[in-house]
Amino acid sequence: MTDFNRILVTAALPYANGPIHIGHLAGVYIPADIYVRYQRANKRDIKFVCGSDEHGVPITIRAMKEGVSPQQVVDKYHAIIKESMEQMGISFDIYSRTSNKIHHETASDFFRKLYDDGLFEEKETEQYFDEKAKTFLADRYIVGTCPVCANPNAYGDQCERCGSSLSPDQLINPRSVLSDAIPVKRKTRHWYFPLQDYEAWLKEWLLEGHKEWKNNVYGQCKSWLDNGLQSRAMTRDSNWGIKVPVDGAEGKVLYVWFDAPIGYISATKELTGQWKDYWCKPDTKLVHFIGKDNIVFHCIIFPAMLKAHGEFVLPDNVPANEFLNIEGDKVSTSRNWAVWVNDYVKDFPDQQDILRYVLCSNAPETKDNDFTWKDFQDRNNSELVSIFGNFVNRTFVLMHKLCSGKVPPLHNDILDDTDRAIIAEFETTKNKVSDSLENYKFRDALFEVIDLARKGNKYLQEKEPWKKQTGEGMDGQKQIDNCLHICLQLTANLSILINPFLPYTAKKMLHMMKVVEKMLEWENAGKPNLLKTGYSLREPQLLFRKIEDTEVATQVEKLRSGLIKTEASKESSENKTESKVAAPVTKAEIQFDDFAKLDFRVGQILSASKVEKADKLLKLEIDLGFEKRTILSGIAMHFNPEEIINKQVVVVANLAPRKMRGIDSQGMILMAEDGEGKLHFVSPESIINNGSSVS
Repeated sequence: MTDFNRILVTAALPYANGPIHIGHLAGVYIPADIYVRYQRANKRDIKFVCGSDEHGVPITIRAMKEGVSPQQVVDKYHAIIKESMEQMGISFDIYSRTSNKIHHETASDFFRKLYDDGLFEEKETEQYFDEKAKTFLADRYIVGTCPVCANPNAYGDQCERCGSSLSPDQLINPRSVLSDAIPVKRKTRHWYFPLQDYEAWLKEWLLEGHKEWKNNVYGQCKSWLDNGLQSRAMTRDSNWGIKVPVDGAEGKVLYVWFDAPIGYISATKELTGQWKDYWCKPDTKLVHFIGKDNIVFHCIIFPAMLKAHGEFVLPDNVPANEFLNIEGDKVSTSRNWAVWVNDYVKDFPDQQDILRYVLCSNAPETKDNDFTWKDFQDRNNSELVSIFGNFVNRTFVLMHKLCSGKVPPLHNDILDDTDRAIIAEFETTKNKVSDSLENYKFRDALFEVIDLARKGNKYLQEKEPWKKQTGEGMDGQKQIDNCLHICLQLTANLSILINPFLPYTAKKMLHMMKVVEKMLEWENAGKPNLLKTGYSLREPQLLFRKIEDTEVATQVEKLRSGLIKTEASKESSENKTESKVAAPVTKAEIQFDDFAKLDFRVGQILSASKVEKADKLLKLEIDLGFEKRTILSGIAMHFNPEEIINKQVVVVANLAPRKMRGIDSQGMILMAEDGEGKLHFVSPESIINNGSSVS
């Protein structure tokens, strides 16, 4: 910290196309808030900026679904997200939005600076166009049948049924979301940022200069850089977004991933007139809190943009988290498999700190983790209630009962080794928590705070002050005084240490101790004399309540019923889509020469296994006679792996390889789907040689 005079913390801008869920909190906003609260307690010059990302395809798609304008969508969800953040105690210095005038001006100026410096490449390419709607189509505006699982409503970039990454060219019967027309390709012009020109610099700055970054961040960046960088389009054909500020760019806007990170700069401008101190002075520490899906943008693309501009500081760290699954399944907003923050606040009023605690103690810092309502209940009941809350409550109850509700004196003449050991833990714990927070290890830091409360319970149990109130004269009262004096000082330390994690709890503790928020300054942590002898304290109030089995059951049922309702709605939509398709002709007419390009071969399934974290994909090893291949097929919902071993199938053998879930799939299995949606293999009537041609 000695190298920096100020800190700027950014948190990923959430899309304003829906509420935020607990995965967002666990991955980005709670760790960011913990870090900021800790630095504020250290009296450091720090700013915490964020805001709604209000441009891009997800916004316009949501607008179409809801039958409203994009502006109405962002206005609605910006308000919901902002309120959810405030309710969860996420203490931004500013929560802005990219639709603000100051952001449009800042992003336009940034683009124009790079444009005037001649840093963009202007290219003409072919992209899909809707002739009815008279507009170019982003990948998400194109839907069609998934070539992997036959989902008739797969998007042009991904199938949400089987999880496969796609391109519009791979879709069967592609059609426009806007008009249902078949899209055609037309030429269009865009401005590209030449990332490859910054590859050498990025390798030196990032791979050599930031080896201390988290393994998941460093590893993903290294993989990208090792594979080589390419030019990336920084503009899009759209009417929603920031208009490209150059002549001849009508109907074009800035790519959302160009304009969104600039939102950090514009939000800082909006916050303070001294914004350049935080963005342009080299003694600023810039820290981006993001999820793993944003690593490349924040560690490679945005730094390259900042480097190209030339005026801005670069990130000192990007402590990205992995993903948080829910009840054993990945979060999916489209399937409504999520715990929405605004729903949680309604169902558990004034219990924000319980969720903050669970999401921090189970944070996906190094790998994907799983949130379950049972774990939520267990962590609250067995840790917050039984350890932390129990210690504070017992201390206050005994203080009122045995010391007249006042802080008793400390009698140094009878201090023993047990007393000295627990007092020493104050400073030890502070140092451990500080070290962990400075290094973005939030789970470790929280464990140390709870462990101090655990040690307090053990100390209280060993001393048993309730047994010393009679028959031991003055020495008995001295022992009571010492025990409860130390426990009260430990409680005061706990309030400081827990404040970055559970701010509402820390305020309750301050109220009970009748002290002001100034005591929460970090320099006070570790001290054994925070509460003055003879000072009257309030009656105890329970810091946490137990979560009952019925509450957990209600939340699990709510989650599952929401999924069932959403899936039923999607299935109904898919059935309607299927009914629109003429039965006899399912594909556009082709010439014989087109068909002749396909190489169909008979292959035999040697092995089959499920693909991790992809419920609908099977990994198949296929013997084609002349070679063995790995093929991924979206048939896991229809067949058990063991029942298809040795099955002969027909393979499209000359299909270009495709990477799915990190695995290269080298072909496609032909399948037939009956009227009930069940898949059947297309197979030879009798066993023939593997590799035989099918014509």
